[in-house]
Amino acid sequence: MKLEVSATRMELLKLKKRILLARRGHKLLKDKQDELMRKFLEYVNRNKILRDELENEMKAFYESYNLVSSRYDLEQLKSFFLLQEASVEVQERIMPVMNLRLPSFTASFRGEPFSTGYKDVDLDMDLLLVRLKEIVLKMVQLAELENNVKELAIEIERTRRRVNALEYILIPNLEETIKYISMKISEVERSNLTRLMKVKEIVEQH
Repeated sequence: MKLEVSATRMELLKLKKRILLARRGHKLLKDKQDELMRKFLEYVNRNKILRDELENEMKAFYESYNLVSSRYDLEQLKSFFLLQEASVEVQERIMPVMNLRLPSFTASFRGEPFSTGYKDVDLDMDLLLVRLKEIVLKMVQLAELENNVKELAIEIERTRRRVNALEYILIPNLEETIKYISMKISEVERSNLTRLMKVKEIVEQH
């Protein structure tokens, strides 16, 4: 669609500068979109691998837990878990990716995680809880990856809309307007040349 501007040389010059900037911006945004997509696929792949690992580990954990916990009655299990003193803390730092600020999580444990030493609890239960620590750490990593996948997807869509706006709307409109103004200027020049030739002819006849 042609832009509503005056068909003058000055306007033509402005539009030519504007289309150069638009094309440059389009290339930069396209490069950004490609890099974002590369990062997105990298995160998606890592996310899938970690999720599969975590699901397998949790399945194995619950199977082992059901077997081990069958040796105790409900009150013993409640007492055992209520006496646990370990706690987990999650720290966040910001990781710049392109123009995004993506969070990176680090989990740490206070106290000796899931170490019991209770005489009424066998070693298998201790080992189960140590495995649970590793599962918790992976869950924190998975939360980070899934959040970053979501943020990258939002930014890719935002960038894609800007790329499309330049590629299919602004740049074609500028090209059409430049073509229209160039034709108008050429028509005016031909008209002026025709008038000059007629004036010259009239002058020569006199």
